[in-house]
Amino acid sequence: MSDPVFIQLSERDSTVRRIRAPQNQQQQQPDSPDEEAALNSVRSRKHKPEVRAGLLGESSTVILLLVFVFLLWIVVLISVKQLTISRPGHFNFVRARKHLERITSVGPRTVGSPENEITTVNYLLDQIEQIRNESKTGPHSITVDVQRPTGCFAYMCYDRVTNIAVKLEPQTNTQHFVLANCHFDSVANSPGASDDAVSCSVMLEVLHSLANLSTPLKHGVIFLFNGAEETGLQGSHGFITQHPWARQVRAFVNLEAAGVGGKELVFQTGPKNPWLIQAYARAAVHPFATVVGQEIFQSGLIPSDTDFRIFRDYGNIPGIDLAFIDSGYLYHTKYDTPDRIHNDSIQRAGDNILSVLKHLAMSDELANSSEYRDGNMVFFDVLGLTMVIYTVHVGTIINYTAAIAAVIYLAVKCLLTSIVGSKVKKCCISPLHRSATGCAVARHILCAAGRYMCNLACAGNVLFLSWFFSLLAVLFVAWLVTQMGRSMFWYSHFYAAICLYGSAAVGIILLTHTLAKNYCYRKLQFHCCTERMARFQMVPGRNADACCWNPCSDVSTQDRSLLCCPSVSRLDLAEVFFDVSLLVWCVVLFFLTRRGWCSAYVPMMMVVFPLITKLLLTKLFRAKGASLQYSILYLTGLAVPYVYIMFLIRVIFEVFAPILGRRADQTPPDIIMASLVTVATIILSSYFIHFIYLSRSTKWILVVLGSVFMLMFVLVSFGVFFPYSANPSSPRPKRVFVQHITRRFHALNGSLESSDSGFCINDLDYTGMKHITPHIPQINDSIRTHCQDYISYYGFPSESWYLPAPEVSPKAPLEFQLLSRKEITHGIIRMTFEVKGPSHMSLHLRPHAGTSLISSSFGGGMLHHGNDNFILYSHGLEAPTWTFWFEIMQHKSSDASPDEGLFSLAISAHYFSGSDGRSEPLETLLEKFPDWAFTSSWISTYHMYRF
Repeated sequence: MSDPVFIQLSERDSTVRRIRAPQNQQQQQPDSPDEEAALNSVRSRKHKPEVRAGLLGESSTVILLLVFVFLLWIVVLISVKQLTISRPGHFNFVRARKHLERITSVGPRTVGSPENEITTVNYLLDQIEQIRNESKTGPHSITVDVQRPTGCFAYMCYDRVTNIAVKLEPQTNTQHFVLANCHFDSVANSPGASDDAVSCSVMLEVLHSLANLSTPLKHGVIFLFNGAEETGLQGSHGFITQHPWARQVRAFVNLEAAGVGGKELVFQTGPKNPWLIQAYARAAVHPFATVVGQEIFQSGLIPSDTDFRIFRDYGNIPGIDLAFIDSGYLYHTKYDTPDRIHNDSIQRAGDNILSVLKHLAMSDELANSSEYRDGNMVFFDVLGLTMVIYTVHVGTIINYTAAIAAVIYLAVKCLLTSIVGSKVKKCCISPLHRSATGCAVARHILCAAGRYMCNLACAGNVLFLSWFFSLLAVLFVAWLVTQMGRSMFWYSHFYAAICLYGSAAVGIILLTHTLAKNYCYRKLQFHCCTERMARFQMVPGRNADACCWNPCSDVSTQDRSLLCCPSVSRLDLAEVFFDVSLLVWCVVLFFLTRRGWCSAYVPMMMVVFPLITKLLLTKLFRAKGASLQYSILYLTGLAVPYVYIMFLIRVIFEVFAPILGRRADQTPPDIIMASLVTVATIILSSYFIHFIYLSRSTKWILVVLGSVFMLMFVLVSFGVFFPYSANPSSPRPKRVFVQHITRRFHALNGSLESSDSGFCINDLDYTGMKHITPHIPQINDSIRTHCQDYISYYGFPSESWYLPAPEVSPKAPLEFQLLSRKEITHGIIRMTFEVKGPSHMSLHLRPHAGTSLISSSFGGGMLHHGNDNFILYSHGLEAPTWTFWFEIMQHKSSDASPDEGLFSLAISAHYFSGSDGRSEPLETLLEKFPDWAFTSSWISTYHMYRF
């Protein structure tokens, strides 16, 4: 009997491969017309090792993906720049703008300065009085209280800082209030327009609008204008722990800033109390909120803090935290001016705050907030158009349903591949042996299912290797950039980072998959086929040329039957890599849901939309392969999750890129930026891998990406991209702190041992002073020191540059004295001190060997028994002398020298405002700094005593 012809059918396209039987053998006649047609089709084609039918051209692939990304990016930018989407509400931005201009016209408003304690306070009180007079005949009453609290918490103490509290309530009175909070103080050397004068301006106008309502509110609103936020959240602590109105507050809305203008983002709510974010979702006219921001902020990745924490931790009150996040490069600089805050930004903030406060003041939940306390919410806005919000419980059900649906899809696909494969291959078996194929077909089904799982595993390995190599290569490039001294080149040229690190990330991912497609999979097929040919030749009468390209073909020497499975074609590979991407997102979704992260809605979107799209396009893909129609519809299905992912990525870069300019730790910022770019590339490329295997070639794409990378690397290497800019339209300043300080070190008897004076200079980013040195040669690494060991102050790095300078002589010098020293019990000594000085002071206590700190007047938990203790102190005007005491115990077994004393006590006095905050040598030094540097400067004195 002559041997049959064995054919190979591709399940995803119409291409049919054949392997000819020896020409000198008689061919088996087909049993049916279908088999005859199949054999005739096989004979009409030449054997080719690569399937090319139904694939996309390289140019078509590039154009499709570029157009897709470009269109989505345009949508994202429009959403970001469109500040007001719907019709403005009753809020009047014109009056709010006038308030903003007036508040910032006095310049910086540091705690304790006349600008903060007198000028701004008087203006606010005057405007509040005008509003009260206008609304006298209305249904509400307004009560004003100026609070000047004193207290201590954490590592801070404050004395007579200023708060203005305004109570708006219906004439019938109420016991339940919602609190709206802003702060009118600013950091030194900054007008503080966005942080936080604009919020206070908005609150004044919201007060005006609510006071003039014709219908009374059900509950009241307390407006807190606090005057000591920049000194460590002291004003809010004074209110929530000491003011009698605080006991009536049921919820709060905190207005803050992490940038200058733009949209105000709801970046944290709660804790728990899901009704609050529900109220925001219902009431906000221009919603902008995401639970992703909440989980990032509360993780500690953002080095910032707000009054939200004080109200939450010390008042046990839930709330909503909002902040302006645009242009974070200008945050806490001289560029934070009113002209950089667009009118639409004021309008949208006013519309939202007015609507939300009114909704909360009319809600039933405010009076019974404890009943609605439990639970968390998943919330996010859709490009600022609307809010999506649901409970975590519902989110868990949705997430697990999506994950299970994806698993079912993959399982069914595995099963169908096996069944379809077995039916197709049965037609290739000779009629003589067809009766003996039952077991072989069963084995084939299992074999095909195993082959699918194997292909999935192999594709997963390739995918993760591509990501790993991409991250490794990009981090290596970032390390090279850092070593070349070009760190932060992207700070004023953000898209340069995208071009350098993004092209490297995309290029490595593409190269890895191209190599896998063109070499690994081919060689795997060739190796398998060679092995099958060797086995095939063992069968009497078989010719090796008749062996099919089949990783699971099985030769039986007993019945001479052969089952052939199809090889993995390009279209099959594209399908497998889509399935792998879906599986990866499914695993991420399951992990985040299992951990209870509300942000799991993001991978949920990346599972649901691609899965639905693929199910709808399955028939089209099988019929036409990677046609233009299929490609457009496939990308259309990805539009919703991708536009949201790109929106989130844009917001994350908008927040984190400026932060890297005020982070003075030892982690190279380029490593962080390169990691962020690579992670964003990996996320966006997950479902684009599909197109690498649908494209006939990727050669020219790799060439272009390589050229872009090499060009950018050369430009960065030669320093074409300077990190900083003084461009008035979009400045990117380098932040530098300069203290003109005089240090005095005293002996045990109080006499002066030594003293010196100089400029203590701190930078707040990774580049140090190397860009400053060409402008001021005296500031170089030869004068780098740890002067902060002596003049500790909140938020400043430990390494500094100390440049000798003339002595400073403030008109109001620090006054320090030991009031009393007495032994409480045997070995325990209490010392009481008195200090009088400027509005900002810091105390540094260090017990010597053989002694320990027992207690202090600051209360429990503020000071530790270890070597170093640190207290920040600030006060308003007319504050009394700062008095405090310590109890020190000297251990009997101590061998410490009596010449050392029991402990060292240092007092630093910081002069931020007035004539004492300036000196002629300081002004001369500041004039030498380049215009792209923002210098925050003040005068300090330092006194070290031993007791």
